[in-house]
Amino acid sequence: MKTLYSIADYLLDRLAGCGINHLFGVPGDYNLQFLDHVIEHPEVRWVGCANELNAAYAADGYARVAGAGALLTTFGVGELSAINGIAGSYAEFVPVLHIVGAPCQGAQRKRELMHHTLGDGDFQHFYRMSQSVTVASAILDEQNACHEIDRVLREMLTERRPGYLMLPADVARSPATPFANALTVTPSEPDSSVVAAFRYHARQRLMNSPRVALLADFLALRFGLQPVLQRWMAETPMAHATLLMGKGLFDEQHPHFVGTYSASASSEYVRQAIEDVDMTLCVGTRFIDTLTAGFSQQLPQERTIDVQPHASRVGNTWFSGLSMEQAVTTLRELCLELSFSPPPDRPPVARTRVEKGPLTQENFWHTLQKYLVPGDIVLADQGTAAFGAASLSLPAGVDVLVQPLWGSIGYSLPAAFGAQTAAPDRRVILITGDGAAQLTIQELGSMMRDGQAPIVLVLNNDGYTVERAIHGENQRYNDIANWNWTQVPHALNAQGQAECWRVTQAVQLDEVLERLKYPQRLSLIEVMLPKADLPDLLRTLTRSLEAHNGA
Repeated sequence: MKTLYSIADYLLDRLAGCGINHLFGVPGDYNLQFLDHVIEHPEVRWVGCANELNAAYAADGYARVAGAGALLTTFGVGELSAINGIAGSYAEFVPVLHIVGAPCQGAQRKRELMHHTLGDGDFQHFYRMSQSVTVASAILDEQNACHEIDRVLREMLTERRPGYLMLPADVARSPATPFANALTVTPSEPDSSVVAAFRYHARQRLMNSPRVALLADFLALRFGLQPVLQRWMAETPMAHATLLMGKGLFDEQHPHFVGTYSASASSEYVRQAIEDVDMTLCVGTRFIDTLTAGFSQQLPQERTIDVQPHASRVGNTWFSGLSMEQAVTTLRELCLELSFSPPPDRPPVARTRVEKGPLTQENFWHTLQKYLVPGDIVLADQGTAAFGAASLSLPAGVDVLVQPLWGSIGYSLPAAFGAQTAAPDRRVILITGDGAAQLTIQELGSMMRDGQAPIVLVLNNDGYTVERAIHGENQRYNDIANWNWTQVPHALNAQGQAECWRVTQAVQLDEVLERLKYPQRLSLIEVMLPKADLPDLLRTLTRSLEAHNGA
């Protein structure tokens, strides 16, 4: 007998309509009946994770590749385990819907002392906690469910930040009416006078600025501006760069792409190309401590135009209600009308001889660089991995997923699971430290269960090297347990197929990466590195962080 169309079905249909075809999470008794609907749904597939935190990271990685993501947890214990991952999505503008299976409404009304609660009859403690890290939230009932699902999803997609739905078990199975129209997210039209004023002020600045550069960052990616920015740079000769969070936004093989900007920690060529100009156009930038060597950027307001999601600044004047796309389109049109001095020539690449002996940070990144190909997805965990990745010169179409603002170590491994789920036909390369990997390693089992074939590079430098560089070089709080890494994948999935190597020499890494141009199964490479060795960028950064923390 055909079951009635329910609120659970409505929610799943809306997810599918938003391009969310996978739901990450962990089952719990308050979400099991909803999960029956997930299993039966023709478009949304259930993806079980080892724990709720990993599910939140996986949904984040999925959303960065697919545009939006979702996870399902149970009430209390499950949702609180996931909230760290949701906070990272909020900080870094990643639209993830967190669905929480909750006790039935009757139990809540009677204030019964249910399990997974604080035992005080208050069922909204965790809902209130979630409101600080979500852009929209709702407690669903039979009357409001469809409207609130649409409202939360629309806000989530508009603001590119997480949403939260508390779904009581009895509400999930309540009847609903299928929607007639797709959920549309239509940006509000800016006031024409605001657009005109922004154009006028920007034109006045640009007319008197013969040397112009463009610096863009992750918010341009989140709000879908990559195509227009790449077209703009193809049309207008202009020095351009990203910060680390926006790496992959531009074609890094373009002759006027100067590199990754890291303020005073940049190479002198990159720093001069972005800072020593008459006007720097900043699109979607956030100048955080870990990306600017402790706020060392020299980009004063009078020499910058700053484009943010809902407002833009020219000099000291802000123009509110202007979308990023409208502001970027206006600047692009102005640059096509005006003429500027040609950007500086890229200095010749010095042919430095990289030693091919025992592995170091230098020859590791030099070797990896040779094996990147167009279309790769590269994930690098916070620490030596992320800041070493900043030096890579990316082939066309490579995406880089890092989390330097929230900076939760261990993020990248389950995020790689989510990214590969979103893009099964692309090669995923995960670079993680040994300390970071120990936090979330269980998701290797899920990768093998689902037949994924990522390349996992575990940088074994015997503990928390980035923390040693900041403070406590020889303190035992920066030590970790010594794992047999090449045996871990076999322990995490009895039926899984994995290839594992332990490499100590650059030539060994070279040989392994040559074999993995088309990986057929999960491949884990334990990369042995000196305990105190750091990428150059991280060495500069850790000095500034230590000084800042001690101030």
